[in-house]
Amino acid sequence: MRGTDFAGLSNFAAIAEHGSFAKAAVALGVSVSALSQTMRTLEERLGVRLLNRTTRSLALTEAGERLLGQIRPALEQLDSAMEAVNPFRDRPAGTLRLNVSSVAVGLVIGPSLGAFHAAYSDIKLDITVDDSVTDIVAGHFDAGIRPYHRIAQDMIAVRVSPLSRLIAVASPEYLSHHPHPVVPMDLQRHNCIPFRLTTGAVLHWNFEKDGEKVEVTPEGSIVTSSFELVARAAREGIGIAYLPEDRIAHFIAQGRLVPLLEDWALPFHGYYIYYPSRRQLPLALKAFIDFLHHRLLAA
Repeated sequence: MRGTDFAGLSNFAAIAEHGSFAKAAVALGVSVSALSQTMRTLEERLGVRLLNRTTRSLALTEAGERLLGQIRPALEQLDSAMEAVNPFRDRPAGTLRLNVSSVAVGLVIGPSLGAFHAAYSDIKLDITVDDSVTDIVAGHFDAGIRPYHRIAQDMIAVRVSPLSRLIAVASPEYLSHHPHPVVPMDLQRHNCIPFRLTTGAVLHWNFEKDGEKVEVTPEGSIVTSSFELVARAAREGIGIAYLPEDRIAHFIAQGRLVPLLEDWALPFHGYYIYYPSRRQLPLALKAFIDFLHHRLLAA
């Protein structure tokens, strides 16, 4: 069925309901002449007369009565379908599909889950953890969370984690039995705690000082794809971890972790939630973005 057919059928049903071209035109927000032309087009396409109309009265023909009986249930179902999406316009609800890097799960999603669910219990979060370069539009995701440099330029991005530094840390217990590293390459003689991405690759540790850049591939007795486990292993004296400073600042303040190689630390620009368009942004996505951004501002 063509779009013009649908318009003609819905206009025909409105005329039958109101018993008048003038009243139907007012209800539809069109002119009487436009409505008359639509009906002429529909009747010509069907090859039958649907209405008998005089200056004083209007009545459906037998063909019109039969057609109305057939289309009325379908039009009512369409009306119900349109009504079904109203909650998504009026309040944040429904399923929000997110594609999130594995580090961002620990840094952004994890700390926010409980409070977000308490505030928006009608929103269902469907989270895919993925470190590959994923096209969120092709994958039918509502949004993604990644470092800014890994987001396509045509996306709209909103910061959801603070500026920080990436630093190496270890517990006082570990350092009581091992020498402090002086330069990044000293880490090769230490038990490090690598983070494994969902792609299978181990995250490299990058350092820079006075224009000199050094990349270290960490090795140690534990490899994990859990941000929480990396931080816990470091606190328990197992080895050296490489983490954003803002997420472990409280452990540093408590003396449970000690920063290492600080003069080699790289700035960490944080994570961004990104999505393809501002046009008709779903309320669930808007609520999630606002929630994460406000938590960032309040931190």
